[in-house]
Amino acid sequence: MSLSSPPASPAAYSEASPHHEVHEVAGQAYTPLETGGAIALGVIALLMANLMSLLLSALAEEHRLSASGIGLTAMLEALMAGLVTGAAGIVLKPRRLRLIAAVASALTVVANLATMNVSGDGVMLVRTLAGIPEGIMLWIAIGLISRTQTPERWAAVLFTGMGITALGAATLLSAVILPRGGASGGYEMVAFAVALGIPTAFCIPNALGAVAGTGGEVAGAPPPRGWIALFGTLCFASSLTAVSIYMVPLASQAGLSVAVGRSAVSVSLACQIVGGVLATVLAGRVRYINVFWGCGLAFLVTWIAYALKSPAWVFLAVSGLTGLCTMLSAPFLLPMTIEADPSRRATMQSGTVQILAGALGPLLAATMVGDRDVHGALALGAALLIVGLAVVTGLHRLAQVERRRAAA
Repeated sequence: MSLSSPPASPAAYSEASPHHEVHEVAGQAYTPLETGGAIALGVIALLMANLMSLLLSALAEEHRLSASGIGLTAMLEALMAGLVTGAAGIVLKPRRLRLIAAVASALTVVANLATMNVSGDGVMLVRTLAGIPEGIMLWIAIGLISRTQTPERWAAVLFTGMGITALGAATLLSAVILPRGGASGGYEMVAFAVALGIPTAFCIPNALGAVAGTGGEVAGAPPPRGWIALFGTLCFASSLTAVSIYMVPLASQAGLSVAVGRSAVSVSLACQIVGGVLATVLAGRVRYINVFWGCGLAFLVTWIAYALKSPAWVFLAVSGLTGLCTMLSAPFLLPMTIEADPSRRATMQSGTVQILAGALGPLLAATMVGDRDVHGALALGAALLIVGLAVVTGLHRLAQVERRRAAA
């Protein structure tokens, strides 16, 4: 089946397509290499999101960035990536993706190498520019995931791969690269990792089709209820990034060593892998609202432990719990947006909003922290979490009422 063929139903693919093809992706069957390539590209695009805390904190330790600069720089890079991903999802047609992905990967490599030689405002400028190609790469991966029949499962695959990659990278950074090469060595390592996106670009589909099983396109702006769902996503995800970006400083201000803070990041990433696997298994089997409330309680427990200046083993344990729940809850944001907007236009923007949350959380946190005290990020995280859970719960109950009326 060629990429220009008109989309057919998933049932038609299961009867007519070869068994080695992935049937539910993008409205037409692709090979596992093409599908895996698109997911891998998303993993590469999101690599920096999980390493920001380590790398920006290292810049601050070298007096190349202030404490508030940590949050502002993380905000600028994530904001640019999110805006680019969202704009591309609304405006661009997914064509010539291999060339686009290769160029975006190369530009990201250049941005990471350039970060090695800048300080202060220069760091903020370079990292902001880095968000442009990162957003393009993520747009391609999100485009594929949004066109699947079970987007939460494919999102969980993406997040699990991201967790495994980030764990390896964070462990290498903490144990070897940062102690020996400092922040510049860390960004050099990331540049080499991102360079893998160039050959990966030639493995992805060159174009994406319509939504699986609907024949409809997902380009365009969401309806009003879709925007409300995206607002809930923004609050929920922002609460996590507002706190996680200050994990290392929180450990230091709890009387723990920098090594404990860096280890907490690694433990969190390791547990994210478990959370991603668990999300893959639970996809389609549990209600998303139960996942959100369970994970929300876990986040609050973790932040209370941070505020109470817990001993090292408690700090590491709750950081692991947060990592697991972060990866477990993230994929279930997709069925939440689908319930609110069955056209999946909001689903196409869900990844974008999660990236923007990576900007909004640190931005708001930067206004509530200082060089000597970053605990204001914890109160902010709790407030955003409560608002996000309230929005998600309200939308779910509204959908339940409508289903009961339709059944009656």
